[in-house]
Amino acid sequence: MKVTFLGTGTSQGVPIIACKCEVCESADPHDKRLRSSVLVEVDGTTILVDAGPDFRQQMLREQVTDLDAILLTHEHKDHVAGLDDVRAFNYILGRPMDIYAQQRVLNHLKVEFSYVFSDNPYPGVPQMRLHPLDGDAFFVKNVGVVPIKVQHYRLPILGFRIGDFTYITDANAIDSREKEKLLGTKVLVLNALRREAHISHFTLSEALALAAEIKPQATYLTHISHQMGRYQEVVKELPKNVFLAYDGLMVDI
Repeated sequence: MKVTFLGTGTSQGVPIIACKCEVCESADPHDKRLRSSVLVEVDGTTILVDAGPDFRQQMLREQVTDLDAILLTHEHKDHVAGLDDVRAFNYILGRPMDIYAQQRVLNHLKVEFSYVFSDNPYPGVPQMRLHPLDGDAFFVKNVGVVPIKVQHYRLPILGFRIGDFTYITDANAIDSREKEKLLGTKVLVLNALRREAHISHFTLSEALALAAEIKPQATYLTHISHQMGRYQEVVKELPKNVFLAYDGLMVDI
C-alpha cells in the first residue's frame, strides 16, 4: 500500500493573503499546505479521501491518471469543493466517479452540485455515482474499507480504515466503540489543528494523547493550521514515532 498526502492544511485561521506570520512567509516547502486530502493505492485500486478546492492542483502535481473512488469525510467546502473537476476523470476513464459518503453528505452534494443531478444535465457536466454509507464496512473494488464515526463538534463525520492504515481528520471526539476500530492499525493519521483549544478539531496535545492510547507504529498529523508553527520547529517536539505530515509525503505500508 502506498499513501500520498496530497494536502495537509486547512481553511481555518487567517487567510494566507492577509497573514504575515513566520509560517505563511516561510520559504520551507513543508510549510506550504494545500487543503487536506490523501491518496491510497493498494492492490491496483486507487482511492481518494476528500476532494477540496485544491483537488485539480493536487491531481496534476502527483500525475494521477486513474482514480477508482472518492471517499468523503463530510460536506464542508474544504473537503468537497473540488468535485466539479471529476469531469476530467470521467473523460479519461469513460465512466462516472464513484462517491462514497453518509446520506446527509450525498444530499448536500445534490444541492451544491445540482447541475450534475438535474433531469436534463448539460453536456459535459461531471458524472458522479453516489453510494450512501451507514457505518458498515464496504468494498471499493477489491479493497475493504471500514468507516469510523467521529465527531466534528456536533457534526457526525467519518474517518476511514483501509487495511493497516487509518485516516481521521476534522475530529475532536471519538467514542470508545469507534476507538476499538483503530486498534492494531500500523499507520494512524490524525488532525492536529494547532496548540490552543479549538471547538471542533483536535489540538496537538489531544492528537498526541490519542496516538499514545492507540499505539500505532507511526502517527502522522494533518489538517495543520499556520497557527501550529513552522514545520522544522514543531518536528523537534514530537515523539519519535509521530510525524508532521507535509504535502507530497509518500508512505509505504
